[in-house]
Amino acid sequence: MNTWPWHKSSYSGSESTCVEVREHAHGADVRDTEHRELGHLSVPAREWTALLAGLRGQS
Repeated sequence: MNTWPWHKSSYSGSESTCVEVREHAHGADVRDTEHRELGHLSVPAREWTALLAGLRGQS
């Protein structure tokens, strides 16, 4: 069982439709808050770091 907690993405804003993220040693998992039962996407650490850098304008 994965013990890493899910949290709302800070990029989702204040709307109820958002994504949740759980970051871990191997990267991150991302899921839709309205459809949690559909599972999540797993992103390897290198790609997750690149995505965050791009969003922050550091790429």
